[in-house]
Formats: sequence, C-alpha cells, structure tokens
Amino acid sequence: MLVALIPLFDENMAVRAYSIFAQKDNFFLDPMMQGTRQNDGAAAVFGLELIEEMGIETISEDSEIFVPVSNISIFSDVQEQCKAPHGRIVFLIDNTIPPVEMYVKRLRELKNMGYKLAVRKLPVSDFENYGEVLKLMDYVLLNNRKIAIDKAKIYFGKLYPNVKLVAGNISDMGAFERLKAVGGYQLYEGDFYRVPVTKGNHEISPLKVNYIALMNSVNSENFDLADVSEIIGRDPALTISLLQMVNRMTINSGISTIRHAAAMLGQKELRKWINTAVVKEMYSDKPSEITRLSLLRAKFAESLAAAFDMQAKQEELFLMGLVSVLDVILEKPMQEALEMVKVTGEVSDALVKGEGDLAKVLNLMMQYENANWQEVTRLMLLADVDLSVINDCYVKSLKWYRELMYGKN
Repeated sequence: MLVALIPLFDENMAVRAYSIFAQKDNFFLDPMMQGTRQNDGAAAVFGLELIEEMGIETISEDSEIFVPVSNISIFSDVQEQCKAPHGRIVFLIDNTIPPVEMYVKRLRELKNMGYKLAVRKLPVSDFENYGEVLKLMDYVLLNNRKIAIDKAKIYFGKLYPNVKLVAGNISDMGAFERLKAVGGYQLYEGDFYRVPVTKGNHEISPLKVNYIALMNSVNSENFDLADVSEIIGRDPALTISLLQMVNRMTINSGISTIRHAAAMLGQKELRKWINTAVVKEMYSDKPSEITRLSLLRAKFAESLAAAFDMQAKQEELFLMGLVSVLDVILEKPMQEALEMVKVTGEVSDALVKGEGDLAKVLNLMMQYENANWQEVTRLMLLADVDLSVINDCYVKSLKWYRELMYGKN
C-alpha cells in the first residue's frame, strides 16, 4: 500500500485534520488491473487499514482523519476494519457516489454510527441534485483553483449553514491570507504552508542566528564537544529538548548531560541529535506541521538509504531532510538559506539544483508527499526498489516521529 498524509489547517495555521491518500495497487505496474481484476479488494477502505495497522495516535494525537471511500467501499463493514473512535473518522466522498436513495441511506447509517462525512469534487452546476447528500455533510471541500469558491461559499452559507467549508488547493501564503481575510472557511488545505515567503527583506532573529551558528559548529568535520556543550548549555529550552529526545530514542539510558550523551552515543549520533534539537527549536515560531515535515523527511530519507544503496550517506540524507524546509523558516530562497548553514555540497546540490544521488531520494519523497503515485512508481522502477519498501520506510518515519515527540510507540 502507498499512503500519504495531507494536513488541513485552521486560520491560525494549527493542524486540525489529516487527509489520507492511499492506493493499494498501481496500474502503472500492473496494467492487467484495468481488466477483470480492477475491483479486487474494492470493498476495503485502505485508509482504515492503515489506521488500524498503525494506531490512530501515530497519525495524530487528536486531529480528525479524512478517509476517502469509493462507491463500493462505502458499503463495507467499516467498524470491523478499524476500531478507532468513530468521531475522529471523516469519510470523504466525491461525485462517483450519486445522490440516489441507496447511497443517501448508507450515508445516514454512517452518521448514526457516529462517523463524520465530507464531500469534494461535486459539479457546481449539479449542487441542487445533491440536496439530500449535502444535508448529511459535516464538511464540503471547495477547490479554490477550479471553482469560484466565494460564490460557492455564499450558496452553502444560505442553504447549508451547518456545513463546515474547506478551502482547498491553496498554492501560497498570499492566497491563504486572502481567503482568511474574506472568512467563512473553517479549514484550509494546499501547499501554501511549505512555500517560502521570499519577497521583501526578512531579518533573521538573533536566536535563529545563534542556532545557525550552532549547526555550523556541529556539522564541522571534527566539532569540539566542549564548545558545543557550552553553547547548548546557555539555552535551557534547547538543552531540555536535546536530552528529552536522546533519552526517548535510547531506551533506559538515563542520559542527563550533553557530555554523558557524547559518551553514550559517539560523535556521529550526537551530531544527529543536536541537529534535530536545534532544528526543532529554530522552527518553533512556525506552524507545527513544518517541524513535523522536517523531521519526517529526515527519518524518511535516512530510512531509504539502504533501498538506494546509500548506506554510507545516511547522515547526509538525514540532514538533507532536516534542512529541506530551511527556506520556509528563514523566509529566503533555498540557495541563500543554505549559504548560512554548513552542509555538504551533495546536500546543497540536491536542495538547490535537484542534482546528485541525494536528489533522487529527495524527489521521491516530494512525489510521495503529494500522493503522486504514478510518478512514485516510475521512480521506484528506475531505482529497482520494491514499492512495499517505501511504504515501510514512511510508516517507520511516522512511528519514529511519534516516539520522538511524545515518547510513545
């Protein structure tokens, strides 16, 4: 199974939900599926399989999870597929589910079980025919780049005032700010949160300057532990963050000082954890999803090292993932942002030019995040890697993040 998580934000840029984009098979790999096998497993809701396998807390501590269902899988025994709290599951339908009594009845049944409902991709010219369906919806997703969502918002506000509206496919922060200023939307979805605002002059806070200096010191070929320990010791938040993370990832170690951590971990591992702690603190003034994205990419890239025959470059891959959103954090083009941080030429080439071996992993991760499954399949075929490997690495990254941030597995 291939699966990606897409965040949905409120107007304060806090994540309130995730959409699961999952695909069990890929026509690019198996063209025969377009024939008699195309409905194999169609009754299964793949998103529920993932939630049941991982535990809903691995995806999110408390957010709702939007799970797409098809015109076939909507009739499956969803309660048997997943034991997660019904109130946190939002079944997402689209225009493949017609507004006829059989489907309306099933939607009512799901609502009565305590599940929530959402709809997307309804044809604007056909809203009237979906009246009975829309009355049951908790959310309606509106594609801000394909329809006049300001007019759609007025329509829903008048006829379905209890429905929450989601402004979707938002490309940048400017579009997000405009939609937020107009108001009327409860959730926002799109790439906008990971697109850097690079217009105008953006001064970097003194604290971030210090963190950058610390990263540069740590990533020197042979960093001086005494100097680094002294710098970290001046920042209680950074010290606590570092020691908490190290202890969570080194079971029963009882590490209490940076020097103790160095003795237990060695320079290479300590560098990794200091980089992680620094990035976590440096990103703290941005939406929490940016920190999550950075850490997931770091672990995802590191986990993919063996698949791409790059075991010797695990450290570089981890760092590449960590700093892959540095342009968003510093509000500068990536080239300018990386000029402030000492990274290897390979990491810089991957992030700025999209060149080199590391760029292959970066490109795959980006396509995976966007749930571009056909391109993911093509890239994996070129790398001669089984598709199950990438899914295992992604799930491993989600579990690692939860353990790292919350101390839970």
